[in-house]
Amino acid sequence: MEKKTTTTKKTTTPKTAKATMTLDTAIYNQKGTSAGTFTLPKKVFGLAWNADLVHQVVVGMQANKRAGTAHTKDRSDVSGGGKKPWKQKGTGRARHGSSRSPIWVGGGVTFGPRNDKDYSKKINKKMRVKALFTVLSRKVADDAVLLVDGLSFGAMKTKDASTVLSTFAGIKGFEKLTSKKPTTLLVVLPEHNEVVEKSFANLPGVTVMTVNDLNALNTLTFHHVAIVDPAVTVPVLEAKLS
Repeated sequence: MEKKTTTTKKTTTPKTAKATMTLDTAIYNQKGTSAGTFTLPKKVFGLAWNADLVHQVVVGMQANKRAGTAHTKDRSDVSGGGKKPWKQKGTGRARHGSSRSPIWVGGGVTFGPRNDKDYSKKINKKMRVKALFTVLSRKVADDAVLLVDGLSFGAMKTKDASTVLSTFAGIKGFEKLTSKKPTTLLVVLPEHNEVVEKSFANLPGVTVMTVNDLNALNTLTFHHVAIVDPAVTVPVLEAKLS
C-alpha cells in the first residue's frame, strides 16, 4: 500500500500596512519661521506614483515643444542632375543616372529631417491634470515641497530675494536651495507679481511662475517646489479637476 504524504501549508503572517501619510504640512513665513500647518488635499497631493502616465504626458509635452524647423533637401530639391553624367557602359566607371544622387557631393539627403513633419501629440486634459497631481504628490512624499505663507519685497532687489532663499535653506530638508544648478527651486505664485518675479530673476537655479502655468514637465524638472500662499494657490489647483 502506498503511504499517503500529508503536506502542511505554510501560514504567512499578513504584512502590516504602512502608516498612512499625513498631508498636514508645515508652513513657513518669509523669515523662515514656522507659521503653523496647512492640510493639503489628498486628491491633489496624495496620489500614488504612476510612472507610465507621467512618462506619456511628459514625452507628449516635450514633443509639442519641438519647432520642427530642421530641414534638409532631398534629391528633388537640389539643383543639377538634368542629364546623365556619362554613358552607361564603356567608361570603366560606375554607372550613374543623376548628380542629384545622395552619394554625390551636392546631392540630396536621404531620410533627413523635413520641416513639414508634425511632432505634436494629443494629451487629454484629464491625463495632463492627473500627471501634474502625481508629480506634486511625489514631491510631497519626498519632502521636496515648501509651503510659504507669502512673499513680498519693497522693491525689485536681487539681494532681498537672495536673503529669503538663504533663509529657506536653513529649514531642515531644504539645505540645497542655495545651489546654483538651474533646476534647484520652482517658486509657484498664486498670481503674477512683477516685484517678486524680477527679484528672483537673476538668481541661478530659481524659476518663478504662476500656478496657472504649472504642469507636469516643469514641476518634474525642479528638485524643490515652493508654493506661495497655499490658501489661494491650492484651490486653483483643485479647480483644474473640473
